[in-house]
Amino acid sequence: MWVYWPYLLLMAGVLFAYFTWSSQADKQARAIQSAALEAGLTEPASLHPSIDPDICIGCGTCVRACPENNVLGIVGGKAQLIEPTHCIGHGACATACPVDSIDLVFGTAARGIDLPTVGPDFQTNVPGVFVAGELGGMGLIRNAVNQGNQALQSIKKLPGLGRKDQLDVLIIGAGPAGFSAALAAKEAGLSYLVLEQDDLGGTVFKYPRGKVVMTAPAKLPLVGQTNFREVSKETLLEFWKKIEADQKLNISYRERVEKVVPLGDGFEVHSTVQLRKCRALLLAIGRRGTPRQLGVPGEDQKKVVYQLIDAEQYKGQHVIVVGGGDSALEAATSIADQPGTTVTLSYRSEAFGRAKQKNREKLTTQQASGRLAVRLKSTIKKIEAGTLDLAYDGKVETIRNDAVIVCAGGILPTEFLKSIGIKMDTKYGTA
Repeated sequence: MWVYWPYLLLMAGVLFAYFTWSSQADKQARAIQSAALEAGLTEPASLHPSIDPDICIGCGTCVRACPENNVLGIVGGKAQLIEPTHCIGHGACATACPVDSIDLVFGTAARGIDLPTVGPDFQTNVPGVFVAGELGGMGLIRNAVNQGNQALQSIKKLPGLGRKDQLDVLIIGAGPAGFSAALAAKEAGLSYLVLEQDDLGGTVFKYPRGKVVMTAPAKLPLVGQTNFREVSKETLLEFWKKIEADQKLNISYRERVEKVVPLGDGFEVHSTVQLRKCRALLLAIGRRGTPRQLGVPGEDQKKVVYQLIDAEQYKGQHVIVVGGGDSALEAATSIADQPGTTVTLSYRSEAFGRAKQKNREKLTTQQASGRLAVRLKSTIKKIEAGTLDLAYDGKVETIRNDAVIVCAGGILPTEFLKSIGIKMDTKYGTA
């Protein structure tokens, strides 16, 4: 019998190591989940996994398959969403699950998510209006690229194309879906134009510097298979810019659509630049919509932006960040790390209740060191070229200022879609 003791000891050692690791992983997952709950960050933005605990075996395959860190974790022996707001709808978890315990759904029982009603050909209930990409709930770049191409394949079958008095298709948004659709439109010989209110890449352009994107290969019309798996935002955008230049794509930047009027055989599209007519309209816009503005004098200056792209560009400047969520705190603290920079964080409420604990802790540390000033219950009144007026503590303070970053969220495009006549479907944890 003694000959089996070495094997028994080895097995006991393996089991001890496993249970130790499992306990530590459970503890870490619970801590992350608790921080998200405390900050109120419990609702995923769009497509996300719904895990059946009666089927889940707690193997952790889904956790390892997720390309984003700490979205999923093993808690009490079962997989759970521990940081729901970080889920990008990749779907790798559902594919990897060996027991099919994961379904991909939109919305939750607590908060529904409004999505436009779209058919299998990507056409809405309004004939001639199509939707592709993030607006339809698909935030993953590969899915958006595929949908932009697929929507154009449906559009090119429409009757009434080829008229000289109108475009065949007007594409709204130059993100992954819109970019792919533009290539498909050119490949099909259609007359087209892309309108983009910001820059090439749409939501991707607004990602933080160095963020890893494009976690799966995708096929672009006129270009072919792109074999990127994990690539930085900058590399992907440079790749797209080269394609834009090589293919001479028709994209109008800094142009925002304000109104769409159906004409029976097409649409009249009013933008901030001019009026255009088109046979079909492809909405490839993000769900975040138009940034929420402050509505104060001087906000139209170039130094006012609505998302931090690169903290290094603010080195040595006087910067004010507006907002109380994670994006505002992360922007303020990362800019405060830059040499010679002074940062003021302005928030209209009396506490940062919507931000994660780790961001609040970093904010407190930098505030104590003098690198960052916090002004709670404050509002900007006026923005000048080198200064701004900040209402704070019962008085208006004029402070030096080189840049303003407003992190106040966006206005969802729901009302815009309804104005066109598009029906919305509210999903409460369903596919």
